[in-house]
Amino acid sequence: MICVTVFVDSKHHYQGIHLLGHAGSVEDYKEGQELVCAAVSALTLNMANSVEQFTEDSFEAEEGEDEGEFSFRFTSEVSSESRLLMNALVFGLQNIEEDYGEPYIKIRFKEV
Repeated sequence: MICVTVFVDSKHHYQGIHLLGHAGSVEDYKEGQELVCAAVSALTLNMANSVEQFTEDSFEAEEGEDEGEFSFRFTSEVSSESRLLMNALVFGLQNIEEDYGEPYIKIRFKEV
């Protein structure tokens, strides 16, 4: 399962995201797991690349391919452009969770 933690501030603005895991395993194959992994990866990496390309916002990002881990956190004030990109990411991930749910993806929110 892909465990997604979305970091929010006290105003409920997104400050970052952490993903860990895969939508399934070879041993316990389930129909659609590749689709979920690909969709989550595409949405997440597109958000990070878009923040880098289209904004001046500072951030830290780390990737661990073996564990299916990705972390992204803003290190400066979040611009309206980055806020929109994060909103779009979380919206897309929530749609995936709604359509596929467990055992593929679980989203939780954590105040920072």
